[in-house]
Amino acid sequence: MSVMAAPEETPVWVNTTRCKACDVCVSLCPAGVLAMVPAPGSTLGSMIEVVEPTSCIGCRDCELHCPDFAIYVAERGEFKFAKLTDEAKARAEAVKLNAYRKLSA
Repeated sequence: MSVMAAPEETPVWVNTTRCKACDVCVSLCPAGVLAMVPAPGSTLGSMIEVVEPTSCIGCRDCELHCPDFAIYVAERGEFKFAKLTDEAKARAEAVKLNAYRKLSA
């Protein structure tokens, strides 16, 4: 098996072929980086999306708790992560209150 290469300038990414859209990662993200979006072709009708990549703080909670090993976070030496801001905390709370779905723009 080969190692999945990190996309350039991306702090967190998802292997959607492995992801079953359980939303565990979304529920754990303290910065509101992740959300579920409609995906009619997927098993549960939705799929994870990295909606705010520049807000990733590199905590790895999503990666460490993914039951399918489908989400990855860049190494600290490869990427400069954001600080956890009040705005990011508010976005994370709003996503949780919206049933883990992407917030309307």
